[in-house]
Amino acid sequence: MVDLTFMVVLVIVLALFFDFTNGFHDTANAMATPIATGAIKAKTAVALAAVLNLVGAFLSTEVAKTISGGIIREGGGGLAISPEMIFAGLMGAVVWNMLTWLLGLPSSSSHALFGGLIGAAIVGAGFGVINYDVVVSKVLLPAVLAPLIAGTVAFLSTRLAYRITTRKGAVANPKRGGFRYGQIFSSSLVALAHGTNDAQKTMGVITLVLVAAGTQPAGSGPLPWVIAACGLAIAIGTYTGGWRIIRTLGSGLTEVKPAQGFAAESSTASAILASSHLGFALSTTQVASGSVIGSGLGRKGAQVRWSTARRIAVGWVLTLPAAAVVGALAAAVAHLGPAGVIIDAVVGTLVIALMFLVSQRNRVSHDNAISGLDHAGEVVEIKRRKKKRKSEAQPEEKMAEQLMEAGE
Repeated sequence: MVDLTFMVVLVIVLALFFDFTNGFHDTANAMATPIATGAIKAKTAVALAAVLNLVGAFLSTEVAKTISGGIIREGGGGLAISPEMIFAGLMGAVVWNMLTWLLGLPSSSSHALFGGLIGAAIVGAGFGVINYDVVVSKVLLPAVLAPLIAGTVAFLSTRLAYRITTRKGAVANPKRGGFRYGQIFSSSLVALAHGTNDAQKTMGVITLVLVAAGTQPAGSGPLPWVIAACGLAIAIGTYTGGWRIIRTLGSGLTEVKPAQGFAAESSTASAILASSHLGFALSTTQVASGSVIGSGLGRKGAQVRWSTARRIAVGWVLTLPAAAVVGALAAAVAHLGPAGVIIDAVVGTLVIALMFLVSQRNRVSHDNAISGLDHAGEVVEIKRRKKKRKSEAQPEEKMAEQLMEAGE
C-alpha cells in the first residue's frame, strides 16, 4: 500500500502540472485571433492572458464543486475513489493534452480530464462510481450546444459589425480601426473567463483527492491555498504560449480580420462566463473554435478551411474516450500497488519527455506562429499609403479603394 500522504502529494503535483498544460494548451482560445490580426503583439498577448487567468481563478468555484462532488460520487455514503485512481486519471489527461499540443490540435483539456478520471474511476470502483446524470447535463450537453450557440452568435455579430462599418464607411483595419481596441478588450475577457472556468477543474481534482484521503469533508469547496496554487499554475502555463495551437486557431481555420475577431472573442467570453456561473464544466477550446468558424462564415469573402475544422472535430470526439482508455490502463497498472504507481509515473514522464523532444524538431514560437499573416498585413498597409498619394486626380480609384476596405 502506497503511503497516503505521499500519494496525495504526488496527485497534487501532477494536478498542478496538468493545470500548467491546460494553460499553454488553451492560450489560443483568448489570444489567437488578436495576434493574427495584429491587434496586439504576441508576447504582450500571452502575458496579459496569464495575468487575467490568475485573476479569473479567484472569481468562482462552482465548476470546481461540479468536479469534486458531482461527476464522481465520493464520501457521504457514496462510492469512494482512491488517490491512486485519481493519479491514474490525471496521467491519462496529461498524456492526451501533450499529444494534441504536439499535433497543434485545439482539443478539450476539460474533456481529457473528465475522460481520464472516468476511466480510472471505473477500473478502481466500478461503473456505479460515476454520476451519469451530472456527466450528461453538465459535460456532454454543453459540449454539443455551447460551440453551436457561440458559433451562431459570432456569425450574427460578424454580419452586424460589417454591415455597420459598411454603412458608416468605416475601415476595419487592425492598425486604425476601433475593432483593434475592441479585440484587446474582448480577448482579455476571454482570458478572464478561461481562468474562471478551467482553473477550477484542477481545483476540483485536488479537492477530490483531499476528500478521498479523508483530510477534507465531503461536499466542501476548494481551500484557499488550492485556489491560489491552481491560479498560479494555469497562469504560468498560459505565459509559455502554446504557439502550435495559436497557429491553428489564428490562421488554420480561417483568415481572421479585426471585426470578426472581435465578434468571435465576445461570443466566446459570453458563453464561458455564463457556463461558469451555472457550474457547467465547459470546454473553452470547443467554444473558441465554434466562434472562429461562425465569424468566418459571417464575413463575406472569407473562406473556412473545413479540412482543419474536421480534424478539430475528430479531436473533440476522441478526447474523452481516448483519455478514458489511457486513464483506465494507468489505473489497472496502479492496482499492482506501489510498484504500479511508480511504473505509471516513470512511463508517463518518459512519454511526455519524448513528445517534447519531438516538438523541438519543428519548433513553433511567437516568431513563426502566425508570421505569414503579420507580414501580409504590413504589405497591405504599404500599398494603401502609396495609393493615397496618387489617387487625388482619380475619384474612381478612391471609390474602389473605399469599397474594398469596407469589405474587409
